[in-house]
Amino acid sequence: MKNALRGVTLLLALLATGYGAPARAAIKVLATTSDWGALATEIGGDKVNVYVATSALQDVHRVDAKPSLVARARTADLVVATGAELEIGWLPVLVRESGNPRIQPGAPGYFEAAAQLKLLDVPTRFDRAMGDIHPQGNPHVQLDPRNIAIVAQALAARLAKIDPSSAATYAQRAADFDARWRAAIARWESRAAPLKSAPIVVMHKDQVYLCHWLGLVEVAAIEPKPGVPPSAGYLGELVAKLTASPPRMILRNAYNDPKAADWLAARIHAPVVLLPFSVGGTPRAKDLFGLFDDTIDRLLALKS
Repeated sequence: MKNALRGVTLLLALLATGYGAPARAAIKVLATTSDWGALATEIGGDKVNVYVATSALQDVHRVDAKPSLVARARTADLVVATGAELEIGWLPVLVRESGNPRIQPGAPGYFEAAAQLKLLDVPTRFDRAMGDIHPQGNPHVQLDPRNIAIVAQALAARLAKIDPSSAATYAQRAADFDARWRAAIARWESRAAPLKSAPIVVMHKDQVYLCHWLGLVEVAAIEPKPGVPPSAGYLGELVAKLTASPPRMILRNAYNDPKAADWLAARIHAPVVLLPFSVGGTPRAKDLFGLFDDTIDRLLALKS
């Protein structure tokens, strides 16, 4: 009888301390891009189960809300998106069709990175004749690592709100990431100092934050307006302009079609630099640190 009572007492004590209780299932995160997926993994660790809706070789403006993505959204606890209407063509459909109340806009399970930041290129007027512009500002925020640091803190707070029992873990991981990240930013900025004021040509208006951070000077874009393919006449004007004042390099992202950049490079004798743009865009850009390591190295390869 005494042994039985001891067993019951021990069992009650173990239950009181949580021992033997089922662990909380990992938070299911649906990230719209590989960058936010990588950040969620940095902050959440084994507390999160991250699925990324797109790859670095896709144009995130143009994604199909496929049934497989709707199924992922249906079971998600948290959507991590860029926002500022970058995913306007597909994410609202995904969220609506999922029928998942946890991830509707305004719910704790819906998080936008751009909402945490001061955006660049906010238009003073909005007209579709101006091309594929974003009324809230340029949404391609991930190429300034200082933005990543801000979003990381906000994402840690959101994860803690969804999963209060693991709040201390998210705070600790966010602090650790912040320390490593700020040290990396200092290293990147020091190495990239020779790039300041370098004239560059871009494909699409998605290098704005990279230029703002490093002091690169965008002198032209291959697209005459955001999202509008260049005409033969426009490309001819571009050749005349850039032959007279050539850029140091033409930047092309991993997801871009190379034809227009290569065509222009051959005529103005400027090199094309392929950048990963997002985590996974090049073999070396396996995580957020690799993304910027590889970006800086590729830019510096043509610094002279």
